[in-house]
Amino acid sequence: MNNLTKIKTGEKVTVIGLEKDSSVKKRLLEMGITPGVTLEVTGKAPLGDPIEVLVRGYKLTLRKDEAHAILV
Repeated sequence: MNNLTKIKTGEKVTVIGLEKDSSVKKRLLEMGITPGVTLEVTGKAPLGDPIEVLVRGYKLTLRKDEAHAILV
């Protein structure tokens, strides 16, 4: 099981879950990142922060600590 920070640009993955103790878990769920949803990494900054993903038909930009909490 990986987290979203390890996925390369252009790859599609399915969310398995979110880290239990993450401080951003509620926020991610509110944005539509739930178990079973498909994410596509559409872009990354040179140092990996932020990460742009396509989720449920819209583009979302996540900070590295937020992306680290998403298990794929």
